[in-house]
Amino acid sequence: MHAHDLTPQIAADLQLPQAGVGHVIALISEGNTVPFIARYRKEATGGLDEVQIRDIQARHEQLTTLNARREVIRAAIAEQGKLTEALSRGLDRSQTLAALEDLYLPYKKKRRTRASAAVELGLEPLAQAILAQPRGGDLPGHIAAHLAALEAPLSAEEALAGARDIIAERVAEHPQVRAMTRAALRGEGLMRAKAKKKPEIPEEEIARFAQYADHAEAAARIPPHRYLALCRGEQVGALRVSVELPAEHLLAHIYRIFGVDAASPLAPPLTEAIDDGYKRLLSKSAEGEVRRQLKAEADTASIEVFAQNLKALLLAAPFGARAVLGVDPGLRTGCKCAALSATGRFLAHRTIYLVGSEAQRDAARRDLLALIEAHAPEAVAVGNGTGGREAAQFIREVLDKAGRRDLWVVPVNEAGASVYSASDIAREEFPELDLTIRGAISIGRRLQDPLAELVKIDPKSIGVGQYQHDVDQPQLKRKLDEVIEDCVNRVGVNLNTASGALLAHVAGLGPATAQKIIAHRDAAGGFTARRQLLKVPGLGPKTFQQCAGFLRLPGAEHPLDASAVHPERYAVVERMAADLGAPLEALIGDARRVGQINPGRYASAELGLLTLADILEELKKPGRDPRPPLEPPRHRADVNTMEDLKEGMILEGVITNVTHFGAFVDVGVHQDGLVHISQLADRFVRDPHEVAAPGQRLKVRVISVDLKHKRIGLSAKGLSQ
Repeated sequence: MHAHDLTPQIAADLQLPQAGVGHVIALISEGNTVPFIARYRKEATGGLDEVQIRDIQARHEQLTTLNARREVIRAAIAEQGKLTEALSRGLDRSQTLAALEDLYLPYKKKRRTRASAAVELGLEPLAQAILAQPRGGDLPGHIAAHLAALEAPLSAEEALAGARDIIAERVAEHPQVRAMTRAALRGEGLMRAKAKKKPEIPEEEIARFAQYADHAEAAARIPPHRYLALCRGEQVGALRVSVELPAEHLLAHIYRIFGVDAASPLAPPLTEAIDDGYKRLLSKSAEGEVRRQLKAEADTASIEVFAQNLKALLLAAPFGARAVLGVDPGLRTGCKCAALSATGRFLAHRTIYLVGSEAQRDAARRDLLALIEAHAPEAVAVGNGTGGREAAQFIREVLDKAGRRDLWVVPVNEAGASVYSASDIAREEFPELDLTIRGAISIGRRLQDPLAELVKIDPKSIGVGQYQHDVDQPQLKRKLDEVIEDCVNRVGVNLNTASGALLAHVAGLGPATAQKIIAHRDAAGGFTARRQLLKVPGLGPKTFQQCAGFLRLPGAEHPLDASAVHPERYAVVERMAADLGAPLEALIGDARRVGQINPGRYASAELGLLTLADILEELKKPGRDPRPPLEPPRHRADVNTMEDLKEGMILEGVITNVTHFGAFVDVGVHQDGLVHISQLADRFVRDPHEVAAPGQRLKVRVISVDLKHKRIGLSAKGLSQ
């Protein structure tokens, strides 16, 4: 099966139109990016979205890898002179790497084994005789008949043992037996975990996995997060983990495959060889394969959870281009306050102390009001870490007394802010500032534009993952990079104000080209037209084609440069304006005029109704931000610590993380509470992501408070959201 044959199979596997799949594969092979294909090549793909396009890309890569391995195996077996027509057909039919490797296993060069040593002694004919299961004669007679032909003198027991070793290896390498054993372990096996008797690890690690000290559940039904927890317990040395399966039922099937005949005098050595092959050679390797499969599935599921959470955070509501005051809270070390302009430019900072003498608190009030008076922020962003609740309460009281109730005081998730503060990006942006001031700036900018600020941080530091350090790291990085790319290109980027970190995620660019754009921008004093990107060293027509539609230039010479209309479609929009007898500027943003346009009039072989519909929508609301408006949560003033919580209390919180088993919610007491999946809604919820996303406000009822273990149980049932 060659690359050009893959389209029908991918279309069938993913249940997508074959024509669209074929065009996606062709467009990707030509160097087009996923965001560009999804947005600007809808006619070719039939309107497939980013997720479907990435699924096609991934499946194409899988099948290409599978086909390459198939041909390597075919060539290796042919080189040995052992490639039969039946084996070649078997290779063609194999649709997984595991099936291919099963067929290759008997022909693979391996270390010297008990079986290969027995073959060298000339015991293959005796093994074949046992496998043939003749009904005549007796066991000693059959063995004696083969002993005479041996060069090395062997006893009957030694000869029989060697023949059994040959058969045992054949059993362990039989493709059907291997596939059947894996399927049985996966479908009927019991996943068991037991505490190690003398673990050489800290007590807190032992306690962490105490709930799995004697744990058993069906391998077929173990949830991804629990399997990863067992793997982590095994890795740190707290647990022993295995997949168990009663062998009798499986062995009976293997006896039938190898034709064990109870009437044959050679039945006992065959059953002994099969038992040995299963227990000594096959069961552990099959268990390893099943566990690798379970791990891969758990990784994929957990990475998907992380990706969904990250997407929700990146597309969270922005406060917008308005001045803010960012506050990195601290009790003993003081709260670092950073004033930012509407564009996020750092203006000034102060440190205020909430804990100490009344004189210090008075000074804090004066400094805070002076900072607000001097820089006129429209909101105060307060990090939600230690001291955050106290800082927010103090600031609200100061503003109330000063009659400044117009200023929002908004809690901001500060996860990863300290990582940003110490990063190369932060040092380049603010080389003269202390780490804590950089943290306050990051918190303020997160309120203004979560997407623009969070792209500067390694996604794994944002705190919305699930066993993120245990999953396949290259797979995780690829998935998170895809999420960031999709979010950045969905929102669009201001070419003249975007950071290098943000520009790097624009379709077709990357870190090196982003830095060249910034260098050109700094030297030329900003861009006035999208076409000027072609003057950036190394940025050619193909890169321009990929990135241009996602870059915005408010106030540019050409009015469409501030929109999501691609430069390759400017001519058709100019025709629309001319046909209406209106200047282009008058058409943009005028929904009434745009509504008069008949898109069918402008359709052509390469410009269809799907793209024309996008153009008309963009003309109605050019450069529209797809993110929702910001609505800050309202925490209760009388709830500041876990001790303040009482069962039955109704609170409003913010979802900080979503997992397979529920959602964690910040209700303003420095410890997130858990809304278990069974408590998320009044209806059955199969996946928490159906109803919950990080950053989402949620009304909850307190159902349990465990001060000792710092656990808060919450429910969203029966509450109108």
